[in-house]
Amino acid sequence: MSQRNKIQILLVLAVIAAIVYYFNRGADSSLPSVLSADTQFQPLGVKEPALRIDLLRQLSRDVYSGSRRNIFVAQPPPPPPSMRVAPPKPFIGPEKPPPPPPPPPLQVPVQFYGYSSSPANGKRTAFFLDGEEPLVVPEGETFLGRFRLVKIGNDSADVEEVSTGRRTSLPLTQPADQNSN
Repeated sequence: MSQRNKIQILLVLAVIAAIVYYFNRGADSSLPSVLSADTQFQPLGVKEPALRIDLLRQLSRDVYSGSRRNIFVAQPPPPPPSMRVAPPKPFIGPEKPPPPPPPPPLQVPVQFYGYSSSPANGKRTAFFLDGEEPLVVPEGETFLGRFRLVKIGNDSADVEEVSTGRRTSLPLTQPADQNSN
């Protein structure tokens, strides 16, 4: 938009504002004014506006007898003497709930039937039977997806459940002879 167009628009707006001012300058406003509200005021018909002390004394006898609370103190007022409540009796019952029962012993669904040790590095390997499937597990490895072989002893194998950390010891047992039918 050019500078010339801006000036023309400004002049048109100024002319419109002057016309609006000219036609509204002498018009009566339809809004009520403060002076029109004052015309409806009617003073009281009192002949002698003197202070009536007798009525004030009568009002002072009719005093509010509420809770006698001091409005300048944030604390609630004490209850009336007849409404005082006795302190609650202490709860008599078990002091704390009994502890939950211990978890059941860890059941490993395999049978430990032997081990071997490497003479070169001394690392041990255990042999388990899972039903009829043999499992060969080195010390420290996991088997069946949820158990870890912690330690292999001369007559037992220590096994840990990976998810809970519970441990058990599987005794060395002789597998049942499956060919003696």
